[in-house]
Amino acid sequence: MDVKTGFFAGFNGDQLALHMAGPEDGRPVVLVHGLFSSAQINWVKYGHAALLVDAGFRVIMPDLRAHGQSSAPHDPASYPEDVLVKDLLILIEQLGLTDYDLGGFSLGARTVTRGVIAGLTPRRLVLGGMGLEGLAGWAGRSAFFIDVIDRFGTIKHGDPAYIAQQFMKAQKVDQVAARLLLGSVDDTPPEALAQITQPVLVVCGDVDQDNGSAPKLAEMLPDARYVEVPGTHMGSVTQKAMGAAILAFLTEG
Repeated sequence: MDVKTGFFAGFNGDQLALHMAGPEDGRPVVLVHGLFSSAQINWVKYGHAALLVDAGFRVIMPDLRAHGQSSAPHDPASYPEDVLVKDLLILIEQLGLTDYDLGGFSLGARTVTRGVIAGLTPRRLVLGGMGLEGLAGWAGRSAFFIDVIDRFGTIKHGDPAYIAQQFMKAQKVDQVAARLLLGSVDDTPPEALAQITQPVLVVCGDVDQDNGSAPKLAEMLPDARYVEVPGTHMGSVTQKAMGAAILAFLTEG
């Protein structure tokens, strides 16, 4: 699969990476990766993007600010409330997308959820690795990762924060930018989910409780279904079943 990488100006003019694959006239699907990950790790490496490309989709994969090949500014002005949603709105507008599908994993799922609440109108929506409590209770998740940053380099094996520390090391996460970004993410109260009227796929690992209950999230949405795939939070996105579930949902009649 040939992936072409370019950049676009997000909020505050910050340069954000954008990866695209598939036929230019293919149906657009925008996929947003998770926290401390990248388009390469979540969508390309394990074949999900290739599966969609082979089915004729045009796969559009931004790197979130402070992630992947995107800029990681240290200026607090680059991290206002809901900045990731602002970046997503800018991207959709710049690409001129009107008929498209939208999906995200973990932090990406939070971002696309809030993007739809903010006015985006995809045909279908995919929420991966996300539960009801993960949308409404971001403060607890944020505090966990801020603690990882504060203790970075000192966390030992056996500590619940160890895996997150090692993943951040592997991804060369800019800790200053990451801390600023964590403070910009907002909660989504359950009652706001009534605004999401598109068909929604909630897909989550069978032992993934990192963001709460995915079945409860599906129950709260007006038109959603829950699909279970193998794996933990970090493991489920590496499974072929994740891509297969997304493809089946986006291509059904």
